[in-house]
Amino acid sequence: MGNQTATTSFVFLGFSSFPEPQALFFLLFLTMYITTLLGNALILVTAGLDSGLRTPMYYFIQHLSFLDICYSSVTLPHMLKNLLTETKTISILGCLAQLYFLVTFVGVECLLLAVMAYDRYVAICHPLTYTIFMNRKLCTRLVAASWACGFLNSVLHTAMTALLPFCASHNLDHLFCDVPQLLKLSCADTFPNQITLLAVTLLLGVSPFLCIVVSYVHIVAAILRIRTNRGRRKAFSTCTSHLTVVTLFYVTCMFNYNRPSASRSVYFDTLATVLYNVVTPMLNPIIYCLRNKEVKDAMRRFLRVHKNQSRFSVNVHFQQFHNVYYVPHIVRHVSTREKARLILMNLTCQYFLQSFC
Repeated sequence: MGNQTATTSFVFLGFSSFPEPQALFFLLFLTMYITTLLGNALILVTAGLDSGLRTPMYYFIQHLSFLDICYSSVTLPHMLKNLLTETKTISILGCLAQLYFLVTFVGVECLLLAVMAYDRYVAICHPLTYTIFMNRKLCTRLVAASWACGFLNSVLHTAMTALLPFCASHNLDHLFCDVPQLLKLSCADTFPNQITLLAVTLLLGVSPFLCIVVSYVHIVAAILRIRTNRGRRKAFSTCTSHLTVVTLFYVTCMFNYNRPSASRSVYFDTLATVLYNVVTPMLNPIIYCLRNKEVKDAMRRFLRVHKNQSRFSVNVHFQQFHNVYYVPHIVRHVSTREKARLILMNLTCQYFLQSFC
């Protein structure tokens, strides 16, 4: 150990399995990142402005969309930068910061999905007391507890990882900084870290998953007691989006973290990381839009109102412009440059009028 120097930065090897040119992967990831931001932002705005979506379920969906934006923004911008540069490095402080926020958002999402499953359980199994029991105060406390647990879990992992000496290799077989990959690079005993990681995984990973399973067992039993097929379909339709998101999240998690060591390679680790870290946040808003009639109707109302407001605004500006600037005796007294500017404004207004109409 004495002749080893401390590592000050890490090199990501996950992109070494990508064929050239990597600019194509940059455009692909950039498109997926923009889609993630726009899709989740649209859900945030729609649920926030539409009065018909001010229910506990959509309150949780808003936090899930915010989590997806934060979660993808922790790793994707740096991944995009690495695709365009030769030196795919990150400093130790930058790696620990990335690790802190990544672990935080993953832990919060695990707990939030369990909270959403409980919300669906109360709504279907106890519909008469749903609005009384799932009040805003309780919803706020559940979300706050999820965030608090996520932050505490992240502080624990980040602090324990920061205390480890990284004096062996500085090559990280991954696309971003994560706990299992960093433990492999340490030249100290990582047994306490591994035990902590296992305990927290059981607490914040397996326990919420079991709560989701138990909730849906009761939900399915309640749906089967409904006599009409129409009632069953209506009850189950309120759960399909959440069930799809849960399945996608946990399947990608298990594929990313629980594969046998013998089947691990840089290539498959890269594919698993892309599936887990890039594809899942992008698909969540699509799932909630395509499989949820209330969200689609709210978006149509939002876009219709926005279009009408824009048309009204353009009409007002165009009318003011026409009345003020196109009176003949006024036009004769303006300069040639001013006339050109006014004509350009006129053409622009006409274009927007035709576009919105």
